[in-house]
Amino acid sequence: MIPLARPTLPKLESLQSKLKDVFKSGMLTNAKYVREFEKRCAKFLGVKEVVALANGTSAIILSLKCLGIKGEVILPSFTFTSAAHSLLWCGLKPVFVDIDKETFNIDPSLIEEKITSKTTAIFPVHVFGNPCKIDEIQEVAKKHKLKVIYDGAHAFGSKYKGKSVACFGDITIFSLTPTKVITTAEGGLIATQDSNIARILRLGRNNGDSIDRTEEFLGVSARMNELSAILGIEGIKILPKHLKRRLKLINLYRKWLDEIPGISFQKITDFSSSVFKDLTILVDENKFGHSRDELLETLIKKNIETKVYFYPPIHKKKAYKEYQDIFLPNTDLISSHIISLPLYSQMPINYVKRVCSVIKNLYEKNKR
Repeated sequence: MIPLARPTLPKLESLQSKLKDVFKSGMLTNAKYVREFEKRCAKFLGVKEVVALANGTSAIILSLKCLGIKGEVILPSFTFTSAAHSLLWCGLKPVFVDIDKETFNIDPSLIEEKITSKTTAIFPVHVFGNPCKIDEIQEVAKKHKLKVIYDGAHAFGSKYKGKSVACFGDITIFSLTPTKVITTAEGGLIATQDSNIARILRLGRNNGDSIDRTEEFLGVSARMNELSAILGIEGIKILPKHLKRRLKLINLYRKWLDEIPGISFQKITDFSSSVFKDLTILVDENKFGHSRDELLETLIKKNIETKVYFYPPIHKKKAYKEYQDIFLPNTDLISSHIISLPLYSQMPINYVKRVCSVIKNLYEKNKR
């Protein structure tokens, strides 16, 4: 079996001295390794502040509360469900906007028509690590005095015009689950240039408690533990090397699949760089000769694990019945033709060859 993804982990021995220190001290949370991890992430991302949390969903919820977001929030439907779920949990109304069918990101030209007197924020997603058209989004936000929270769950290390995607907007959120380019097993990060926002977030992740127990913010329990932070500290040390290896694999996929009619890739703009949390292709049945689902079935039969992100899109899910009639043509088109191929930083090159060979053979079978 070729797995779809595997976590990028540091060597076990690199963790041992810090783990022994934690076990000796008995400080499993609210201690020095979380602070060290935050500082290392802030330096890597080029931002003033990073706040570490238990997971990405708590990062979204606390960000919404910290920024005082109310009413309606604009976001794409082509994303992971925790984005919209978090809005609903906070009593907010998701307002879905269609995506660009080449980049798979929210289409900035469609945002303004969805803005109402109740809109308070835009929640764009750097899908699969591909940076949004940030300048255009920020221009709309500035014009209408809206907050911008970027969902960078997939994009730790992605850059826009030479800067980390974390440098833009009011807040950027990252996820650190095992499928991401850096993992803490479970975990999330909030990056911001605003020290006051960071201060409130740190209160918020600890139930709003300050040192003297004078709660000034309605928080939750969302602390990252020391063991996860140690995994993150050692993970960020090896991240640059693994991102280079990941890009090498992407280039091989492109080289071997570009020549196959009906197979196309997510467009990355010339002024952006993606960490490619996923390698996702589109299947044009008319040109390829087989549907997305037929390709999916073939890969599975060949012991190649695949996944369809994001199908169905959020507005088509059962929990979102009131949204199922909205018209998002590009979202529906992309979600029904997309497939994610195996990709992880330490993946052997012969695995890439095998995946591409199966896809090519299926195409050529149709020609015979």
